Amino acid sequence: MVAALTTEQRATALASLPQWTYDESRRALYRRIVLKDFSAVMGLMVRVAHEAEKADHHPEWSNVYNKLEIWLTTHDAGGDVSERDVKLAKIIDALV
Repeated sequence: MVAALTTEQRATALASLPQWTYDESRRALYRRIVLKDFSAVMGLMVRVAHEAEKADHHPEWSNVYNKLEIWLTTHDAGGDVSERDVKLAKIIDALV
C-alpha cells in the first residue's frame, strides 16, 4: 500500500505546484488547463498518457474542446493524494 500524504506534506507539495489545488470533495490534486484548441489539448493528453503509463499511475480527467481538467489521486493510498500524484503533477507541468 502507498502512503497518503499528511496535511502538512500535501501543503508543502502544493507550494511547489502553483498551478494545482487540492480538491477536498475528490481528495485529489486538481488542475485546469486551457490551450489554444482541441488539437493542442489532445496532443497534451497523449503525452501525459505516455508518461502516466510509464509511471503506472493514471489521471482522472475531463476534456471539452480546448479545456482539460485533471485530478490526481492514488487508489492504493485509500483514494487520497500520495507522492505518486505529486510526481505526475510535476511531469504534467513540464509537458504543458
